[in-house]
Amino acid sequence: MRIGIACYPTYGGSGAVATELGMRLAQRGHEVHFVSYAHPFRLPRFLRNTYFHEIEVSRYPLFEYPPYSLAVTVAMHEITTQRHLDLFHVHYAVPHATSAWLAKQMLDDPGALKIVTTLHGTDITLVGQDPSYRSIVKFSIERSDSLTAVSEFLKRETIATFGCAGCDVRVIPNFVDTEIFGRGEDGQRRRNRNALANADEKIIMHTSNFRPVKRVGDVVRVSARVMEKVPARLIFVGDGPDRHMAEEKARSLGIGDRVVFLGKQESVAELLACADLFLLPSESESFGLSALEAMASEVPVVGTRCGGLEEVVEDGSTGRLLPVGAVDAMADAAIEILEDPARKAAMGRAGRAEAEEVYSVERILSLYESFYEEVLSQ
Repeated sequence: MRIGIACYPTYGGSGAVATELGMRLAQRGHEVHFVSYAHPFRLPRFLRNTYFHEIEVSRYPLFEYPPYSLAVTVAMHEITTQRHLDLFHVHYAVPHATSAWLAKQMLDDPGALKIVTTLHGTDITLVGQDPSYRSIVKFSIERSDSLTAVSEFLKRETIATFGCAGCDVRVIPNFVDTEIFGRGEDGQRRRNRNALANADEKIIMHTSNFRPVKRVGDVVRVSARVMEKVPARLIFVGDGPDRHMAEEKARSLGIGDRVVFLGKQESVAELLACADLFLLPSESESFGLSALEAMASEVPVVGTRCGGLEEVVEDGSTGRLLPVGAVDAMADAAIEILEDPARKAAMGRAGRAEAEEVYSVERILSLYESFYEEVLSQ
């Protein structure tokens, strides 16, 4: 198949999944064309059967805001025409599904191109709730040839929010490469741990884009409570608007010297392999890819009972799920896990098994390939 993939290139679940999916499809012999405004952060510069098309937006004095969505449309149309693409798999409804529909209408034979739209979360739970975008999000979803969502929760939210009469939303979850995410070699993990924390300290880790929905302030508060009982160090991976607040909160709680901000990292697998506990106290998660990556690394997850995270983390087995904002309860759960090595190890093994059996690359990739074939046969 000849497949176009439109995604955001930034650090985050949708960009990571879209890039990894395209790379794997290329390895299976499909021709894959990435369309984005910058090189996706997980995409190698040279990879067989993959092509990257950078969106260039002209800046005219007439335009107060550069018309990015139209530039995407033109790129999609040109690539489809030149490379005879079978389908465009777009990640996020706005602007990618909108641009794909418009590019399809520009073709001499619009029926020759199929559009598969994958909904990842904020395009439904945030952008889709904004009156300025609601109608175009609904239109773009309904004009897609097929839809997928990364969780049952997101499927329900999509139908409840937009109605989407006649839309068949297929749930295909995110995946994790269990060859990349794992405990790794003991020697290398020990060296990495020594660089992050003292020998007697447990490592608590959080990775995200530091947006308010991630509640990084709660990450600091939970960790401060844990540090009252257990020698530990908090490692933050990522960056975003709430980083400064988290730094201030750590200093105000007196744990500034035990909190490390590593910033954005191209690969978090080696870091997660060093962790003893992963914290994800989000207000909302449509899936929770970072939690899945932690599970694949045999790291128990303490998170919140919200959205798709409840489908990924099994409370009591692969981690603990508590109500949003329940800082004390999350801290107590974290302390119980960290003070019980046998329980911590059992949770780690259960998480790894879940990642291998349910969320493996091979299983999810086969689901997408079958779905593509089904769409093309319609």
